[in-house]
Formats: sequence, structure tokens, C-alpha cells
Amino acid sequence: MVDSGEAPSLSEQMIPLATEADPETVGPSLLYAIKQVELAIRARMDTILRPTGITALQYTALTVLRRRDGLSSAELARNSFVTAQTMGEMIAALERRGLVSRRVDPDNRRRMLTSVTGAGLELLDCYDPAFVALESQMVGRLSVRQRETLRQYLNSCRTGLAETSAH
Repeated sequence: MVDSGEAPSLSEQMIPLATEADPETVGPSLLYAIKQVELAIRARMDTILRPTGITALQYTALTVLRRRDGLSSAELARNSFVTAQTMGEMIAALERRGLVSRRVDPDNRRRMLTSVTGAGLELLDCYDPAFVALESQMVGRLSVRQRETLRQYLNSCRTGLAETSAH
């Protein structure tokens, strides 16, 4: 790689798995690196959200519902990588706070559909700038092209682990 002052491309940064090289000379596994990024994001999200009294998982559920209104608890759980029981508890807490509402699905009366309320949308709108800034800080050393490539790689990884696409 020629030193152009730019950060190395993702392919230049890829660390082989320990099974592909001597573990003593290889950096952390991709799983470890991804988990470290996730933990750093989660800690920052928790700090940003502390005044609201909601968790990062609850905030994420609200953002999913903003993009795709009327999901069942099971659909929302799958999109959030949590169990149906955990999602049920999260929805109940968000409903008590007036951030989501539930209604019977007209096509299946045993199924409840969840939507973000006006108060939930106001909360999201209020905190959007903080999360845009957090994402900008996270990818600040990447070019626009590298950011899009990273997004594609992460979506491919997610698809590799789940049978459903992101919403």
C-alpha cells in the first residue's frame, strides 16, 4: 500500500482468522473486533439515552418501528436480535411510557401490531442529532466510499447470520 495519507482500505485492514495464520502474530479476530465496536457504541448510546430513561435496545426498537410501522412483537424481536419474551417486556415498558401503541391486526385478530406514537417520534427526533454525531465520529476516518463498503460488508455479515434482511 502506498502511503497517501488515507486510512487503509477495509481489505487492507482485514485480519485473518487465527486458524489461517499463527495466532501469536495475528490481531484479534473479526468477531472480537466487531464486539468491541458494538460495546463502545452501546456504552455511548446508554450515556446519550440516560436522561430519557429508555435503554439502547428500546431506542433501537423505536427506530425499527419508525422505519416499518405495524410490526408484531415477534417480527420486532427478530429484527432486534432479542427473544420474543424480551421484546414483549420491552414493548410493555414502551407502551407504559406512551412511546408505542398496540392494535389488533385486522387480518389476524390474535396478532397485535405495534406502532410508534407521536411522543415516541418526538423522542426519536430529539435524539437523532446525537446519534448522527455518534455515527459520524465512528466513521470519521473513513472516506464516503469506505463507509458505503463497510455498510455493504456489515449487511452481508448480518444476512449470513440471519434469514431475514434488515428493515
